[in-house]
Amino acid sequence: MAKQTLELSAAHCAFIQNQPVYFVGTAAEQGRVNVSPKGLDTVRILSPTRLVWLNLTGSGNESAAHVAINPRMTLMFCSFDSTPLILRAFGQARVLHPRDADWAGLHALFPNHPGARQLFDLGIDLVQTSCGFGVPEITHTPSNLHDRPTLNRWAEKKGAAGIAAYWQEKNQRSIDNLPTHILSADDTN
Repeated sequence: MAKQTLELSAAHCAFIQNQPVYFVGTAAEQGRVNVSPKGLDTVRILSPTRLVWLNLTGSGNESAAHVAINPRMTLMFCSFDSTPLILRAFGQARVLHPRDADWAGLHALFPNHPGARQLFDLGIDLVQTSCGFGVPEITHTPSNLHDRPTLNRWAEKKGAAGIAAYWQEKNQRSIDNLPTHILSADDTN
């Protein structure tokens, strides 16, 4: 059954590093709750109470809009192999853009993804693990599990100017019309 701790253990860290997919949950005080699947080697554990994840350009930008208003965030990792486990890291996050002072040092921790949009720095205040018996077991091996190249190819083809234009058109507002601050720290974008 569920166990709670205030920080990640070494076993938790090893579990996180072995998961090919994780999920991010955010919400503003009003409006829709967002849950996004993530992958592509975009999470790093900085300490037992801190992790950072790289957000790539996509069709929405809900997490950034939510965290700007309400910094609560949950990351969920779950095993799909023969050893069931669900791990949730709860905490307060801050969003970093390429224009921010802390961007370069943290961004250097990740592979080069041409569509890198934001970093989320999560201060963990609770870790909860549970059995995961209700999660399906999916047989995956290195030969049948691989990252999709589509998103990086799309971003490479667009180039920096094309990505900036995409942000201008598609990523400035959440589905609840909240500002994402993708282009500037100004609330009016």
